[in-house]
Amino acid sequence: MKVKNMANLGKDKAEKFLIQGGRILSGEIEVRGAKNAATPILAASLLTQEECFIDNLPLIEDVFRMIEVLKSLGAEIRWIGPRCLKIRAKNVNPSKMNFDLVSRLRSSVLLMGALIGRRGLPAQAGVSFKIAKPGGCQLGTRILDPHLDGFSRLGVRIKKDDGFYEIDAKGLKGGEIVMSEFSVTATENLVLAAVSAPGRTVIKCAAAEPYVQDLCHFLKKMGAKIEGIGTHTLVIEGKKLRGASHRIIPDPIEMGTFISLAGASKSELTVKNVVPQFIELELLKFKEAGLNFKILNKRVLPAGWGYQIGDLKVSGPFKIKAVKKVHNMPYPGFAADSIPTFALLMTQAKGVSLIHDWMYEARLKYVDELQRLGANAFVCDPHRALITGPTALEGKEITSFDLRTGATLILAGLIAKGETIINNAYQVDRGYERIEERLQKIGANIKRVSL
Repeated sequence: MKVKNMANLGKDKAEKFLIQGGRILSGEIEVRGAKNAATPILAASLLTQEECFIDNLPLIEDVFRMIEVLKSLGAEIRWIGPRCLKIRAKNVNPSKMNFDLVSRLRSSVLLMGALIGRRGLPAQAGVSFKIAKPGGCQLGTRILDPHLDGFSRLGVRIKKDDGFYEIDAKGLKGGEIVMSEFSVTATENLVLAAVSAPGRTVIKCAAAEPYVQDLCHFLKKMGAKIEGIGTHTLVIEGKKLRGASHRIIPDPIEMGTFISLAGASKSELTVKNVVPQFIELELLKFKEAGLNFKILNKRVLPAGWGYQIGDLKVSGPFKIKAVKKVHNMPYPGFAADSIPTFALLMTQAKGVSLIHDWMYEARLKYVDELQRLGANAFVCDPHRALITGPTALEGKEITSFDLRTGATLILAGLIAKGETIINNAYQVDRGYERIEERLQKIGANIKRVSL
């Protein structure tokens, strides 16, 4: 089965978005599968030689790239539904890894843990490999020390050599790890390595985000023994894993993006497939900002979560108030990836808001672009910005520097007067599936143009 967009995999397409803003939107927009859950779960398919079935995959560039990297390793992959893959990693050869794709994809760092964990299989033990330094959004310093330090605690030896990491996993065993930061990707990487490592592993200061939990739920279906899911301490007993089927959770970042869009554009929208427990603090901040919403069509989220999923309806009157301070925190705190779109909402709020992103010193580049559109915003330092509103935005030509900046600028273009041109559409494609088509269905005047 062919999936739209696969032919353009791995290519930075020269495309831009053209937006005629100022429209009131209406209707329903659906949240797709979570990018940050999909990529580690795809990597986890390497931990068994049996078939895995993964459903609700978002059709985005980061997912397509990860699939191609897995294929380069020797995994057999076939689309069996619109968003469902069958994967069998029976014969995997790390020496055939596509290093060019790895060096362009931040999520490729998860292949470290997956391939180390695969070495825990009796037939694979003792085999070393190398991997290129992963790429991704340039948000400032994103060191791999939490990953590498954790692997060393599991008996893995890693050597840096001219843009590559040489990994010797023959000594893989359980161990105790105290992480130096609540890193989602590092936690996932260490879990991937530990689930098939001989003995018992304890990971303290583990990230507890829904993406980590979704990975752990998938691994448990594969036969992994993991305790403490959803907490900051994970206890893992190494086991031989089997094939499994799993459905990716809906994306919490998309939930926040579309709620911010409704508020900023003063539009009554229904955001489908929202899990309130994933965005509890974000919802509190939306309420503080004056948004009115309710959850409809409540049902049970599958895969053993015990959470409800429903459709969130945002309705007027839209009297947006400034939230005095918004800052990211480890889950269940406000997600760092949701701060940029919330900051856009604050440009339309009455009063002054402090936006504080302590994680990434280069993340606030989107504020400069919002200023160009007319936002009353001031960057205090690499981590903090003050936004005063409400201010009317005027369309201009701007550039998407990274994934979350791109989404924020699209929202800005939709509420700005006149035409907005957003260069580097590819960045948005990395995390949002055909965003312009979904926005068109709720009345947005946005189109994609090839250069």
